[in-house]
Amino acid sequence: MRQAGRLTLDPVARLRGAAAGAVVALLLLTACGAGRAEPGPTTGPATALLPSGVDVVVRKVVDGDTLEVAGGERVRLIGIDTPETKDRDRPVGCFGQEASRFTASVVPAGTAVRLVGDAEQRDRFGRLLAYVYRRADGLFVNAELLRRGYAQLLTIPPNIAHTDEFAAIARQAREGSQGLWAACTLLPDGRVAPASSPTRAGTG
Repeated sequence: MRQAGRLTLDPVARLRGAAAGAVVALLLLTACGAGRAEPGPTTGPATALLPSGVDVVVRKVVDGDTLEVAGGERVRLIGIDTPETKDRDRPVGCFGQEASRFTASVVPAGTAVRLVGDAEQRDRFGRLLAYVYRRADGLFVNAELLRRGYAQLLTIPPNIAHTDEFAAIARQAREGSQGLWAACTLLPDGRVAPASSPTRAGTG
């Protein structure tokens, strides 16, 4: 497994009215324009065991594989793909809403997480690319979505630090009929069918 790259974030705006400790954390990830500072992440018992990265607080879950963190930065989880729910030009994917709800249950608003980068810092939409770890207990969120069958493997070089690990987890989920593998039909391109076409495992 290749070691993940160091994630470095440049602030794009200065937040006002924050306590000194919160300013240090929030200047790493800020939205364009000044705004009200949000609480910084608290230290959990598993923090020392996590790979180095940037510690932030989740503001909201956008969908199954995208978060918004304090300061307004959007974070796309590397190496996985949950069924579509937000693209106006594409139908909602089977199990997409379930994936969004699961992500919201493991990293709800206010959750302290660590973001760890890979070779590329952002995707073509400008979202920050990261492996996401829950600081309280070290849960590897990207891997957990694959393990529970809420996401499929999505490998986009050069971001391949966890490709082998993720491939093994995804294979086990599929063989065990976890989540979308039991609920959805796969399209010819390997993606799940729209939510209007659910099925049981073995029928598509």
